[in-house]
Amino acid sequence: MPHRDARNENLRNIAIIAHVDHGKTTLVDSLFKQSGTFRDGKETEERLMDSMELERERGITIAAKNCSVSWKGIKINILDTPGHADFGGEVERALSMVDGAILLVDASEGPLPQTRFVLSKALQAGLKIIVVINKIDRSDARPLQVADQVSDLLIDLDATEEQLDYPLLFADGRAGIAKNSLEEESSDLSVLFEAILSEIPAPAYESAAPFQMLVSDLSYSDFLGRLIIGKVVNGSARSRESLVCLGEKDRRMPVNVSKLQVYAGPALVEAPEARAGDIVVLAGVDEVHIGDTICTKENPKALPRITVDEPTVAMRFAANTSPFSGMEGKFVQSSKLKERLEKETLKNVSLQVENAADGDGFIVKGRGEFQLAILIETMRREGFELCVGRPEVIYREEKGKRTEPIEHLAVDCEELFSGIVTEKLSKRKGRMVSYVNHESGRVRLEFSVPSRALIGYRDEFLTDTKGTGIMNSYLTGYEEYRGDFPQRFTGSLVSDRRGEAVAYALFNLEPRGSMFVVPGDKVYEGMIVGEHNRENDLNVNPCKEKKLSNMRAAGKDDNVILSPVLPMTLERAIQFIREDEMVEVTPKSIRLRKRILAASNRKIAEKRAG
Repeated sequence: MPHRDARNENLRNIAIIAHVDHGKTTLVDSLFKQSGTFRDGKETEERLMDSMELERERGITIAAKNCSVSWKGIKINILDTPGHADFGGEVERALSMVDGAILLVDASEGPLPQTRFVLSKALQAGLKIIVVINKIDRSDARPLQVADQVSDLLIDLDATEEQLDYPLLFADGRAGIAKNSLEEESSDLSVLFEAILSEIPAPAYESAAPFQMLVSDLSYSDFLGRLIIGKVVNGSARSRESLVCLGEKDRRMPVNVSKLQVYAGPALVEAPEARAGDIVVLAGVDEVHIGDTICTKENPKALPRITVDEPTVAMRFAANTSPFSGMEGKFVQSSKLKERLEKETLKNVSLQVENAADGDGFIVKGRGEFQLAILIETMRREGFELCVGRPEVIYREEKGKRTEPIEHLAVDCEELFSGIVTEKLSKRKGRMVSYVNHESGRVRLEFSVPSRALIGYRDEFLTDTKGTGIMNSYLTGYEEYRGDFPQRFTGSLVSDRRGEAVAYALFNLEPRGSMFVVPGDKVYEGMIVGEHNRENDLNVNPCKEKKLSNMRAAGKDDNVILSPVLPMTLERAIQFIREDEMVEVTPKSIRLRKRILAASNRKIAEKRAG
């Protein structure tokens, strides 16, 4: 390790890490307001950092964001990271740019699985931690017990002596208050600002070393082209300077920096120079990947690359081949789909794209079904039409044995539902590892389960717990394959023709199962129109109209009352389908279909497989 003999004392780089919905983005809003980033009276949006439309809708952070605030003349770069383990690649990238982290924990919920996931990443990176117990204003807050749980978690994750000597603060992020103890009076976040300045080390660098910058993130601007984001590790650089990019396998490319920018609040401003410790954005670089090093031509020296956990889930993406292809979207060609997926891998280190072995589409590998669902939803909003298959876990061969990813699953539910949850998970090869009874009548169950057991289980879990259960999980590693279990106990009702669904036909199909379509919906042969009550698939006619005879008036008993249909969401569709089924995704519709549409061809395929 090179000796870093100097520090940039005018700067601090920190990440905010936490479980989903523990208040990271709201706290950053308050830090902005109190640091004077905004003029008094200026209208600001809430959750300013969640700039993606999907993030605002779902109330979660998907991509790590950068911004800066200033306190007592010292610039503080803040990275707001996602809390979902599926976006772990984002967390790892963000941590490569900082020297410390604020661990935010909900004063009522305490440390949850993703708290453990993001904290373990920060400890492995050797970062200094500040623990903030947030939401102390909640009526069910138990801040002191939660503080003890965080301490136990740090010990459990093998934190060093230095990391265990952390400052503990109590905060109400929404009101913009932080304090050293619960009894202390406070009206602002100055305690937190002071802790950042005194506890988080200033960025260290080698005073004699030439310019080196690690590429940690990529972005795109319609005006400037590709933007590279990263931390200057050593030296300094100016705009218009000629540099070089060192990629994998000693790949070298000349870099001519057309624009150099730094963060000022949530926005970017042009800077004449980038110094050691600065988090900068460079424009004018085309062929660059995350993990590359930007350095001087005279002293080309690569920094250690960022490594991220291997993907655990794979999913097939293919061009839309249904009879309705091209009716609702702008991009339907396979080449456009490939181009878009490759563009995504440039920005997202935890995604991998390969051509499917059978030549039908592409296999996209990622951290979890949620991460892939967000990608599909984003593409759909951009005007893409595509078909996607069921998420499948990625197995490994170790010492001649097949191994599979195993997750640690934590379930919070009412005691009444613990039996059904345990029964369902044990059928899916889950093993209970702990059972804790809370005074409130709720229980905390922890299981070791195969990742494949959780695909399609979330909806079932919410039904079983009457919508009151909470489940979270993180990957613990790979274990020997635990054996087969049925993924779904029901079959599909499959349309046998093209046409329009009719109320009379749907009413007569209701005893066979639950429907996914409503009268007036367009259907085609091979499209799944409902869930069959039994295990087998059934070909049905949803377009069948009532035969009229001269015995009855045409309008009599046509006013059938159908059961309400739950609108099909992307996540529900992905979790429902079997291996031989796909989800057709367009900007306006989500339809379920068989991979082979024609019933006669499906029979031939079944005979061959049998």
